[in-house]
Amino acid sequence: MKKPGGTTTQKSPGLPAPAPAPAKKRETLPETTEGFPWPSSHEIKKESNPFTDRDWRMLLYAWAGLAVRLAIIFTLGFSVFQYLANQEQKRVEQTMALVELWESKNFQQAQRALKERLAALNAKYDNLLSATPSPTEEQVFRQRIGIEAMTPEGGAMPVADFNDNFDRIVYFLNRLSICVEGKLCSRDVADAYFRDYAVSFWGYFASYIEKERKAGSANYAQAIEAYVRLGSPPAAQSK
Repeated sequence: MKKPGGTTTQKSPGLPAPAPAPAKKRETLPETTEGFPWPSSHEIKKESNPFTDRDWRMLLYAWAGLAVRLAIIFTLGFSVFQYLANQEQKRVEQTMALVELWESKNFQQAQRALKERLAALNAKYDNLLSATPSPTEEQVFRQRIGIEAMTPEGGAMPVADFNDNFDRIVYFLNRLSICVEGKLCSRDVADAYFRDYAVSFWGYFASYIEKERKAGSANYAQAIEAYVRLGSPPAAQSK
């Protein structure tokens, strides 16, 4: 037989081609509602308490382990206590250094100048205050004296010299307040030595300091104010 392209094909005799094998059907596993088999009761073992074990070796190990744990906890607690005690000791030492500075010649002179000027003004205007003044009246009286103390008419000492002494007091109280607020000084020791003086100082010169802030020194004596106001009752905090 001849194909159209000019080639001939012969049909070879032989057996017929085998038929294709049928595809195997995939086997499906039976469905089950159990994900895991139930554990056997023989596999569950109750843990024994070493403190109630009859073997003396187990009892020894148990109590020895407990003693070691308690020793570790005690050591850690003692270390924390010792660290805090050392920190407080450093704060006390820093505060006592400020006490020594406060008792030095320059600061003693500044305290004396401030005390003498305020005492003279208190005596001068003593008749303006009633026999039983209210806290508000006392506060206003002190602040007026504080403002006058910063003027040339405030005392016998020239105002320039008095301002130098006043600035020393402000410097020291600022330094003390920053030390206490920064937890570098002991608050208890600082309060015992300086709190009454700082509160009295603020009672006289709060109005003058406020005027200085409005004049341009916004942070003037701010640390002193924070120290004085901390822990004071609300009535004492109001100006």
